[in-house]
Amino acid sequence: MTEMEIEARAFWLAAPGRGEIRTAPLKTPAPGEVLVRAIASGVSRGTETLVFSGHVPQSQSRAMRCPYQEGEFPAPVKYGYASVGIVEHGASALKGKRVFCLYPHQDFYVVPADAVLLVPDTVPAERAVLAANMETALNAMWDAGARIGDRIAIVGGGVVGCLVASLAAKLPAVRVELIDLDRRRAAIADAFHCRFAIPAEAAGNCDLVIHASGSETGLATALSLAGFEATVLELSWYGDRRVAAPLGEAFHNRRLTLRSSQVGEVATARRARRSRRERLALALELLADPVYDRLITGQCGLDTLPQVMAGLAEAPDGTLCQLVRYS
Repeated sequence: MTEMEIEARAFWLAAPGRGEIRTAPLKTPAPGEVLVRAIASGVSRGTETLVFSGHVPQSQSRAMRCPYQEGEFPAPVKYGYASVGIVEHGASALKGKRVFCLYPHQDFYVVPADAVLLVPDTVPAERAVLAANMETALNAMWDAGARIGDRIAIVGGGVVGCLVASLAAKLPAVRVELIDLDRRRAAIADAFHCRFAIPAEAAGNCDLVIHASGSETGLATALSLAGFEATVLELSWYGDRRVAAPLGEAFHNRRLTLRSSQVGEVATARRARRSRRERLALALELLADPVYDRLITGQCGLDTLPQVMAGLAEAPDGTLCQLVRYS
């Protein structure tokens, strides 16, 4: 195999707000590496649209790097972390197998063999692109420490919020309410065995509130729903935007805890016993349930991704996971 046998095509952010497809010859896989042919990838909408719009703070440029990113923020940069493909060349134990990799949107790529995880036979390739988001939701549940019988509110019905709601609803005797301005999320909440409410109708006095709307008003809603000495777990990432949090009013009187959760590190409660790889493998296993197909609501090819990404960033249309298919 020579470098010029395969020319890879990838989505790049050429400048804030403008994407393009670029080509480059692949390097020859070395011993211990695999060549992957992508089947599908997923757009992690919240983070990737902030990257697309050029809103990564300079102070976070190192922390926000994805494993196989090329270029630097704000642009040009190749970014993404939810790719599913088939191993075309490499270790015999992996050849011909479906794998998940934290790789940007690209049709062929070469990575170390230990950078890929086998996709369980019970999980279709298209659904497996949700693994990175499921990993975030799983880490949030570990951070949150939800308990049997808790009253739990999830503010924000995007992909991560919906995944958190689905996991929380599996606990015995819990009351889980998914809160969003978009009433179309009610059907998804029902499929995940949760209640649904718009913010004005949400139930308060919660033991745990998880905020994933990415908005200042959503954070205010989350704080308002927390009961005495409850925890509000902040999953949203705002990029370089400044966010006002209503920490006056009853915040201190109710002795609330506001804490962050982020997938970059395994949650403290599990860090001594779970590696990142084990966490991601568990996220893939959790996707065996066909109910998660409801979260894939947009599809496109790699060629049209620059236009689709611009649309996702400029005018939110209710799309949850945007699936990118590769021919």
